Amino acid sequence: MNAFALPRSRWVRARDWLACGLVFLAIELPSTTFAQTVKLINGDVIQEIPLSDLRAISDTSFTLYDPYQGRDVEMKGVSFRRFLIDQFAAVPPALHFTAWDDYEVTLDGWDDPNWYLITFEDGDPLTIRTRGPARLVERAYNGRDIHNLRDFNDWIWMIRSIEAKW
Repeated sequence: MNAFALPRSRWVRARDWLACGLVFLAIELPSTTFAQTVKLINGDVIQEIPLSDLRAISDTSFTLYDPYQGRDVEMKGVSFRRFLIDQFAAVPPALHFTAWDDYEVTLDGWDDPNWYLITFEDGDPLTIRTRGPARLVERAYNGRDIHNLRDFNDWIWMIRSIEAKW
């Protein structure tokens, strides 16, 4: 049997290109359009901070060994303690975090200057694909074993909202 390609009309080619474009948008849109703000919740008051504002106040850069990537990473962000004081007028006793993947956790003890709210990694803004758009990391490891990832369970990624628990 001889095989040959059937001629395709320009309308079929246009339909194929349109389908490819729609598949691309379906993959890309969830990671770009939905993660544009971080919600701060203080009782009944809900404030949405645009990521552009968070990136603008990110004034501290440092290089840190990221145990999840297994390499040194240049990070840029803002002191989380200072951020909390600016937003809530004090450091709340506990915070409830919700991530973009619906992970939720409540942790206390945030009156520590070693925690940073990171918005850039290696010079690029964090996205959902890079465990962003905002991430909490601890700058000082305090004797933790960098090869034991369980020692870093309190790093929080993909932050969607932060709720003050008074």
